[in-house]
Amino acid sequence: MAPVEIYRAPFPLYSLRFLEPGLIVVAGGGGAARTGIKNALHFLRLECIGGHLSASLLHCHDTGLRAVMNLALARPVRVLAVGMDGYCQLLSYQEVEGAQTLPSGQAKGSKQQEKPGRHKRRQAKMDENHMASENKDETPLLEVKSQESIQTDFSSENLQKVVRFNSDCTILATGGVDGYLRTWKYPSLKPLCEVLAHHGEIEDLDFAPDNKVVTAGRDFACSVWQHGILVAGLDWSHVRPDIPSKTYRFQGCRFARVEDSNEVMTRLFTVHIPHRRERHPLPCFLTKWDANNFLPLLNVACGNEVISALAVSEVGTYLGLGTITGSVAIHIAFSLQRVYYVRETHGIVVTELGFLPSSTSQKSQKKHLDAELLSVSLDSRCKLHVLPTRTLMPIWLVLLCCALCFLGVAFGMKGLLP
Repeated sequence: MAPVEIYRAPFPLYSLRFLEPGLIVVAGGGGAARTGIKNALHFLRLECIGGHLSASLLHCHDTGLRAVMNLALARPVRVLAVGMDGYCQLLSYQEVEGAQTLPSGQAKGSKQQEKPGRHKRRQAKMDENHMASENKDETPLLEVKSQESIQTDFSSENLQKVVRFNSDCTILATGGVDGYLRTWKYPSLKPLCEVLAHHGEIEDLDFAPDNKVVTAGRDFACSVWQHGILVAGLDWSHVRPDIPSKTYRFQGCRFARVEDSNEVMTRLFTVHIPHRRERHPLPCFLTKWDANNFLPLLNVACGNEVISALAVSEVGTYLGLGTITGSVAIHIAFSLQRVYYVRETHGIVVTELGFLPSSTSQKSQKKHLDAELLSVSLDSRCKLHVLPTRTLMPIWLVLLCCALCFLGVAFGMKGLLP
């Protein structure tokens, strides 16, 4: 099934989060350059109309001259941790009771007596998405409030690259260009630890269910930390001893609870990309690790397109991969087998992926879908990817076919006998 574009923003998209059933946020922007491309978070309402999922703009929150590069969600308290430059800004959000969407051009504060000619000229200067965002921003259906802001990166580039909450939203962790892993107690924002995790940028980090933190860096290392102390370092050379060292580096890391050998086990998934571009592109790899002893369990090649995004489904059944060329794939977490792939569905790099929770899925088609994945990209588009349920033949039908085949063979042999 071909992917469906459900939303197009008026700026490049960097991040995506599911807030609650039927509500998501996408974020990004053009940065500090005064190019006319705004920096904002767009809160979108997801609705199933005619059996198809669609997204409509609920509220636009402008972030000034700073683009939103990454997001984390503390769902119980409706708070977003927003990465902008080298800072993490906390934002709370809540829906406004009794608010109603006004028709286009009838927004609060708009001039309804404007001359027709002038109105037409103004409309010609802005596209449909800009018009929708401005009207929605003036008639908010959702209220966003700024809370504390903390500096999380002190490098000359001043860039936070990743932010995460732990499972019970009591710890906030960040990683940036300066290579430091920093954690804070939430909501007090009391610093817990600050450790030089990598000699170079931290590309990704994630929390395990027991609050261990895994970090992936550009220095070819992937490390596991607890309370600021190094617990383990992942050694990929044991996985692929045939590959020279420093040919690949870790790009992404995610913990997930996966059904493995009839038990639900915690597994760690990592993505490995070539450190340098070669004339003949090298394959990327996906590895599954035991989260108890951090030994590798399974490793597969996943194509020659460089992976840029990694996501895990709500129940740990599927993995989503996005590439710098705009392609999207879905793999089974247990076997790492690829079951879905669309080449260059986006025009440029896929920046983030997110599986739809079961509560947000298309209700009319839910029984016929195994997974639904959203992707966002620098091409400003948000697309929906659907993995249909694989049809399995009932066991009674298999037995019936076997019995008919047996009878057919028996009667055939009987006819051949004198």
